[in-house]
Amino acid sequence: MEINYSEEDKYYRAKKKVENIKGFYGNLTSFIFVNIFLIGINLYTSPNHLWFYWPLMWWGIGVVFHGLKVFEVFPAFGKDWEEKKIKELMEREKENKGKWQ
Repeated sequence: MEINYSEEDKYYRAKKKVENIKGFYGNLTSFIFVNIFLIGINLYTSPNHLWFYWPLMWWGIGVVFHGLKVFEVFPAFGKDWEEKKIKELMEREKENKGKWQ
């Protein structure tokens, strides 16, 4: 079941993808600069007690998952999958409706 998109739909999808990529790079940039700042604060104020790795680790996990989603590393859970599943369910509903009429 292939989906044919109009030029307007293709443009909208491409624009949305670019916005998602831009959002990821914003998140990554914030992650880098904020964590450099936190490392500096930690090493300056309490070098004997290192805590900077906690926000680095947890935020880093979030950045990795954000990147996996944006760059569709697991396409089975992307927008295309959602749209195909919706169409499949709509077709199934149409078939079931026809059986009872």
